[in-house]
Amino acid sequence: MQITRRTTLTRLLFGSVALKLGLATRGAMAGEAFAVTHTEAEWRQLLTPTQFAVLRQEATERAFTSPLLHESRQGTFACAGCDLSLFNSSTKFDSGTGWPSFWQPLAHAVSTREDTSFGAVRTEVHCSRCGGHLGHVFDDGPKPTGLRYCMNGVALNFHQSA
Repeated sequence: MQITRRTTLTRLLFGSVALKLGLATRGAMAGEAFAVTHTEAEWRQLLTPTQFAVLRQEATERAFTSPLLHESRQGTFACAGCDLSLFNSSTKFDSGTGWPSFWQPLAHAVSTREDTSFGAVRTEVHCSRCGGHLGHVFDDGPKPTGLRYCMNGVALNFHQSA
């Protein structure tokens, strides 16, 4: 799928509306067991309101707002909920979509499931350790995988290599 101006604008609109109105409220991988778990009250204490909305309620941050979008140092991107390493900086690329994008996660770092919100079929990406919602994966990325893991920057922490 080619990313067009219309596609980008549509994604921006839906992401901004979802975050502002709290439309994505299904909860992060409800009913599944994870190595890192907290009550809703504990998650709210551990995360900022925006992180909670994205990681635990599957909202989307506004495009082009994350400082990690332009992060270019060597290191790893980890889950903001549990600090599991998710992506190596060598797999990060500029997708032009306004969210940090990667062509491959680290082994066993993420899980996926189908998302049919907003009348479209997409593939959600979640942290495999805490179930936090990270973003979506699309099949319009660069070689070698052809995938674009489009992540919410607020759902990630960056750890620079020593």
